[in-house]
Amino acid sequence: MNPAIRCDRTRAWSLLRQFHLEEGADFDLRAAFAEDPERFDTLSFQAPEVFADLSKNLIDSRSLALLVELARECAVEQRRDAMLAGEPINVTEGRPVLHTALRAPRGEGPFSEQVHDVLDRMLAWADRIRDTATSGIRHVVNIGIGGSDLGPQMAVPALEAYAHRDLVFHFVSNVDGHDIAPVLARLDPSETLFVIASKTFTTQETMANANLARDWFLAHGGSDTRKHFVATTTNVEAAAAFGIDTTFGFWDWVGGRYSLWSAIGLPIALAIGAENFRAMLAGAHAMDAHFAQTPLERNLPILLGLLDVWYRNFHDFGSRSIAPYHQGLKRFPAYLQQLEMESNGKRVDLAGESLPFSTSPVVWGEPGTNGQHAYFQMLHQGTDVIPVEFILVRTPTHGHPGLHAKLLANGLAQSQALMLGKTSAQAAMERTPTASHAIDPEMLAHHRTFPGNRPSTTLLLEKLTPHALGCLIALYEHRVFVSGALWNINSFDQWGVELGKALCNELLPRLESGKVDGLDGSTAGLLRMLRA
Repeated sequence: MNPAIRCDRTRAWSLLRQFHLEEGADFDLRAAFAEDPERFDTLSFQAPEVFADLSKNLIDSRSLALLVELARECAVEQRRDAMLAGEPINVTEGRPVLHTALRAPRGEGPFSEQVHDVLDRMLAWADRIRDTATSGIRHVVNIGIGGSDLGPQMAVPALEAYAHRDLVFHFVSNVDGHDIAPVLARLDPSETLFVIASKTFTTQETMANANLARDWFLAHGGSDTRKHFVATTTNVEAAAAFGIDTTFGFWDWVGGRYSLWSAIGLPIALAIGAENFRAMLAGAHAMDAHFAQTPLERNLPILLGLLDVWYRNFHDFGSRSIAPYHQGLKRFPAYLQQLEMESNGKRVDLAGESLPFSTSPVVWGEPGTNGQHAYFQMLHQGTDVIPVEFILVRTPTHGHPGLHAKLLANGLAQSQALMLGKTSAQAAMERTPTASHAIDPEMLAHHRTFPGNRPSTTLLLEKLTPHALGCLIALYEHRVFVSGALWNINSFDQWGVELGKALCNELLPRLESGKVDGLDGSTAGLLRMLRA
C-alpha cells in the first residue's frame, strides 16, 4: 500500500479550515432547517439495516463536499481496499487486519477454509451444548477481558429475544475477586460451563480468574474439567495442561476488539444458536459490502468517520455520547469505548511523527431513558458541546407497545430539544410550579434557557435482530477505520495497554516482599500503605 497523505497536509483540510472560520463555526441548525425544507431528505442515508439522519449535525452540502474531498485526498478508498485484500496495514506488528474475513461467505474472503472450519466446528459444538436435556448445562460463564469480554457481554443481552431460555450467561473480566465471587456463589458445578477466552492463554487477569474457577469447580464436587471447561485460544498446549481439550482458535490478524465474529463469539453462539449467529455474520458482511462498494457521498461508515473528524479537529469537540434507546443495547456504549478509544487513541502517525491535532474523542453513554435522568442536563445546558448519537429501534420484541411508544417519543424529543433549545423569552412565558416564588422571574428565565444548536445523529433500526446487530457493529468498526485513516494512524495496535501490564508484573512481587528500591516516591509510598 502506498503511503497516504495525512489529513492536515491536504488542500481539502485548508479549505475546510477556511470554511469553518468563515461560516462553519457559526452554523445554526435552526436557520439551516428554515432555509432548506429538504434538509432531512438531503442528509439522510440508508445502509443495510440502518437508516441514518445526519440532518441535525453542523454540516451542509458545502462542508460535506469538502469532507468527501478530504477522504479522496487521503486515499481512504485505497486504504479500505488494502485492508479488505489482506495487506499488512497494521504496520507496527506487520499484520493484516481481517475481521471482515470472519463474516465473509465461504470462498469469498481471505483464509476462507480456515475460518469456516473453525466456525462450523464451533457452531456444531455450541448446538450440542444448547441441547440442555443432554448436556446438563444451565449456566455459561465467560472468563475473558477486553474484546474477549466486551463483545460477547454486549451482544448476548442485545439478542436476548433470540436467546436460549434455559441457559443463563455470566461474564467475568475483572481480576478483582469481587467480580467472580458472587457469580460462583450462584452456581452448581454440574450445571456450569466455563469459557476461557484468551488468544495466548496467558492473559494475566483471565488466567487468574480461570485458575480460581477451576479450583472452585474441583473443591465443590466437580471432576471432569474437559466437560465443563472450553477455551477459545490458539495455545492448545497450555489449554490441555490446564485440563481443557475442547478449543476453538483464531488468528493474529484478528484484533481483540474486532474478535466477536471469531471463536471469541462462542458465548453468543451458545445463546442464540448457529442459525442466528450466521445471521449476525451475514449482517456484518452486508455492511462490509456497503462500505466496499458504495460511493463516498452515500457511504455511511465513511460519512460518519468524516463527521467525527469535522467535530474533533475543526469544532474541537472532545467527546461523543452514545444514547441507545433500547435496553438490549445497554452495554453498547462500553463496547464502543474500546472499539474507538483503543483503536484511535494514538498520538503519532504511521511514520512515527507526533500529531499536531487531536485524535479519538472520549466515547461514553447510557441507554435512554436512564441517561436523561443522569447526564442529559449537561448535554442541554452545560458549557461543553457534546454531539449525541441516538439509536432507535422501531419494533420492539416485547409485548408492551405503550411503553415502546414512550421510549421512542423520548428519543425524538431529546434530539429535538438539543437542536431547538429554549430562549429566555420563551422561558419567561412559562409557568414553573417547582420554582421559588421569591426568585426574580427574569433571573429564573436565564436558568431555564437552553442554548440549543447542539448536534446529534439518529440511527434507526427496524428491529434488533441478529442480522441488524451485525450491521450496526460493522458500521461502527468501519467508521473508526475511516477516521483513523484520515489521521494517518495505526488503528489496529494498542501499545498503550502494554506498559501498565509490564509495570504490574514488576510490582506484583514487591507487594509480597515490600521492596521499594528504585520506585518513584508516590508508588513507593502507596505500596507501603497497602502492605501496612
